[in-house]
Amino acid sequence: MRLPLALITNVRLLNSGFRIGHRIHNGVTKTSLLSSCNICSRVERKWIKPVGFDTGVKTYNSLTKQKEPLVLAQERIATWYSCGPTVYDHAHLGHACSYVRFDILLFIYVKKKGCKYLQIFLNISPTVLARMHEEEFKRDMQALRVLPPAVYMRVTDNIPQIVAFVERIIGNGHVYVTSQGNVYFDTQSIGDCYGKLVNLGGIVGEIILCNGNIHKHLFALVSSSVFGSQLDIHSGGIDLAFPHHENEIAQSEAYHQCEQWGNYFLHSGHLHLKGSVEKMSKSLKNYVTIKDFLESYTANEFRLFCLLTRYRSAIDYSDASMNEARSTLSTISAFCHTAQAYMQGHLQCQPIEEGILWERLSSTQSSVRKALADDFDTPKAVNVIMSLIHHGNCQLQPATKNNGPRCPAVFGAMLSYVREIMGVFGVDLLDRKEVHDSSGVLNNVVEELVHFRSKVRKFALSVEDQASQNPQTGSEIQKRHPQPDRVPLLKVCDALRNNLAPLGVHIKVRFLPIRLSAAELLKENSWLLYKHGTL
Repeated sequence: MRLPLALITNVRLLNSGFRIGHRIHNGVTKTSLLSSCNICSRVERKWIKPVGFDTGVKTYNSLTKQKEPLVLAQERIATWYSCGPTVYDHAHLGHACSYVRFDILLFIYVKKKGCKYLQIFLNISPTVLARMHEEEFKRDMQALRVLPPAVYMRVTDNIPQIVAFVERIIGNGHVYVTSQGNVYFDTQSIGDCYGKLVNLGGIVGEIILCNGNIHKHLFALVSSSVFGSQLDIHSGGIDLAFPHHENEIAQSEAYHQCEQWGNYFLHSGHLHLKGSVEKMSKSLKNYVTIKDFLESYTANEFRLFCLLTRYRSAIDYSDASMNEARSTLSTISAFCHTAQAYMQGHLQCQPIEEGILWERLSSTQSSVRKALADDFDTPKAVNVIMSLIHHGNCQLQPATKNNGPRCPAVFGAMLSYVREIMGVFGVDLLDRKEVHDSSGVLNNVVEELVHFRSKVRKFALSVEDQASQNPQTGSEIQKRHPQPDRVPLLKVCDALRNNLAPLGVHIKVRFLPIRLSAAELLKENSWLLYKHGTL
């Protein structure tokens, strides 16, 4: 039985020795090469739980449509295959979203366990164009801090291996050849194994293995040369589940004569423009290139954007959603700066309830571990982290004087954990790559600016004595008030402080009794934090 044309996977193979054809015509003569035995029985299609190292993580497996314990063949090593891009044009945010989401999972593995990761490029002719966009894609991924795979492979560099792969499938009896020379994979030869990812309702048919076009559905042929007959994890966009990934499974299991080639299939949700039901794609011309995006936002902000939704969920892209990510990152960074200032003695606070913070930190660590073990629930993990930061900020309130013992150790532990877990997510709170050689000069400029502001405030806060009469005794009372004509200067100073905050410069002001002298006010009233460190 043949699949309808719309469901047939069209695959291209060069130098195969077969005649080239472009379409399937009804009633063609075919040479059958059917096997007498099937890989899968025609009874229930069943997932085989792997034997090996239990990671303690449960992940949603598209093969079973439910969460399964993630078991790796080898301890601390995950063999992971990801579909690469078709490098015929610029990469866009739809691509970036999928790669960054899975990169977050990869960061967790690499930081905590280890991973052997493969990505394959689909090259097109002319070669120069493909290589140009391939390098551009790599630069885009580097700019987004996406970990490079252990192996990059190109389909067009592996044509002999692909030919040998197809010839072995023919030899295993899962293919037939038409009189026109086209080669078809007969899905009936593998029984109910075809349709592992989607329910085809009993419809089976054929997959074109050889005609005039190279197609991405032969990715599996190349990945087998790296991973062999067993793969821990396969990932890609949800739109590729059928027929792309379905055909990879069929071809690989027919080649290796195994019941289960890939143990876990992970699929990411689509990226949509806010208000649109269509995914971001080049064909719809509703995309934003990564280069254009990075002119307005940072890699850290895009990671926060991805972290705030489950990797399997669809995600809406808009200025509002990016501003939410930016605000979240700003809150995290501000806490780090404030905690660092407190630890260095630049900030006096009310008495710290140290025991409560230690308990919060311990429960946060436990909750984050549980969230990530539950199918990598990053939004829940981020929410727990933000709750810890909130309670930390509540105790980092400036005070007029130090009313108790200092507790830098607990804030040091909180700061270390926040930086560590965000690093696991690929968010670099230290912004190492954004610190340039000119940062020292910039620090001096900012320090001079704040010093100038402090001098203006000192002048504006100078007071004049005003005499008033006590209505009960009739005696005069001396009152001290800021001079009215200098109040606008105070407002300008406040505006400058507020405008610098979004740029990463935080000036903390403590409001102290007016009885202090102007010199005391200048000494006590302001301290400065800058995003590259504490000044």
